[in-house]
Amino acid sequence: MPPAEKSPWWKHAVIYQVYIRSFADSDGDGVGDVSGIRSRLPYLKNLGVDALWINPWYPSPMVDAGYDVADYREVDPLFGKLDDAKALIEEAHEAGLRIILDIVPNHTSDQHAWFKDAIVSGPGSEARGRYWFRPGQGENGELPPNDWQSTMGGPAWTRVTEADGTPGEWYLHLFSAEQPDLNWSNSQVRAEFLDILRFWFDLGVDGFRIDVAMALAKDPALPDLGTGPAGEAVGLGSVPVHPHWDRDEVQDIYREWRAVADSYPGDRLFVAEAWVLDSARYQRYLAPGVLHTAFNFGFLTCDWDADQLRTSITKSLREHETLESDPTWVLSNHDVVRHLSRYGRREKSAAGPLQRYESPLDLRLGTRRARAAVFLTLALPGSAYIYQGEELGLWEVEDIPEALLQDPIWERSGHTERGRDGARVPLPWRGTQSPFGFSPDHSRAPWLPQPAEWAEYTVECQEADSRSMLSLYRTLLRIRAERNVWEGADLAWIDGEDGLLAFSRGPFVCAVNLTDHAMPCPVEGKLVAASNKFDGLTLAADSAVWLETS
Repeated sequence: MPPAEKSPWWKHAVIYQVYIRSFADSDGDGVGDVSGIRSRLPYLKNLGVDALWINPWYPSPMVDAGYDVADYREVDPLFGKLDDAKALIEEAHEAGLRIILDIVPNHTSDQHAWFKDAIVSGPGSEARGRYWFRPGQGENGELPPNDWQSTMGGPAWTRVTEADGTPGEWYLHLFSAEQPDLNWSNSQVRAEFLDILRFWFDLGVDGFRIDVAMALAKDPALPDLGTGPAGEAVGLGSVPVHPHWDRDEVQDIYREWRAVADSYPGDRLFVAEAWVLDSARYQRYLAPGVLHTAFNFGFLTCDWDADQLRTSITKSLREHETLESDPTWVLSNHDVVRHLSRYGRREKSAAGPLQRYESPLDLRLGTRRARAAVFLTLALPGSAYIYQGEELGLWEVEDIPEALLQDPIWERSGHTERGRDGARVPLPWRGTQSPFGFSPDHSRAPWLPQPAEWAEYTVECQEADSRSMLSLYRTLLRIRAERNVWEGADLAWIDGEDGLLAFSRGPFVCAVNLTDHAMPCPVEGKLVAASNKFDGLTLAADSAVWLETS
């Protein structure tokens, strides 16, 4: 295990998100696996990160890329064996890296033993009480119990066929029909997940990222919600108290989880995926005795705009002033358009998992802005998350052939939304053609096609180029770790021209020009690092610097 620290290890950590299907394939089946991660631990150590967050590796039918879990205490054969996971945890710790797993508590797979038992057990059974089974409305129960909509399109209810072959009850699924929602008012559900946490903590896991952390509690009355103008699901803010998003009862669940984590030696982390609207609601997840951290989606969804980013940063810092928690900063993940592609457009639009753009990607523009963005992210107080491939300057793959799209959103939306596959394409490691070292040579094609242009973006290519994105990330992460550049100092904003974002933290300054024209640097100092050419006086368009003033 890494050595114990006086403050929680995640307070200033940089955490690398491993989307396991697309990171490294060891056995040639075109899908990444646990052994692939093990083989790349030296790369991750050399990159300079502190921990790995690994997307679900549990047994699953893979309807939603592993977020439909059939067994929470095993590893899917597609990814390896439980022994491989144990070896990875041990080897990562030996390398000084911590392991965070994804946990999916809102729903199981419809192939989970509990749900299969519920189907055959019938109405009113103990097995059905673990999920949200209800009779339908209408003369013969032919209508769903209420009007709730799935986030993946269509109704949030599916009717089952009972053991005697007749149409029966309906079950709730806020996501795909293959992902039935668990009933968290059921004591068996709560006890089961406490045991799951202990199982992985006993194996040495350092924490969990909680999938859709704000969704677990539901209004037991299951009231109608109404739908948007296009029949879409009504989200937060549309009603005073939402019946299935961000309900107060969810915090009681996490207090139980926190007690389990606190019972283990060392620091075990929970980070919440909690899409909530206002500061007061956000802070509830981070109150003493609840969760440790939560993703900062307000920052992620900002445009490349100095005012928006400053407002988001100020809000986040203010939210954490009275909390035991520290902010998190993230630019991309497996559910949103890669930030290089978001920034590589002239028009402004919020980042979302289904975002489409009218204008083509300006790769040079996006790359220039992405280089500057990492300066900002790594200079802010708290922890930072890196999504695999952003350190290579990879962009969203927007031209995957429709026949190869695999995100269930594509089917659930009636082929109107392409979904999230474009951010999930396997990484390029070496060579001049696909699979670019993602799989062994002469293997099955990667599960999603890689652009031919990625031949110039492989790890192998970039390691030989001191000006590459990979070299930049390594440099900034080394500076952050070795010199403690940004730790232990409050953030103070520095005024400058419109479009400038600049602040100091002790003697160090981060300055970012978010405009399309050069501007004076607001302070003078010794250059620590720059995203573009810097003469000591002028910040080029879409560029950033770190300076030391004393």
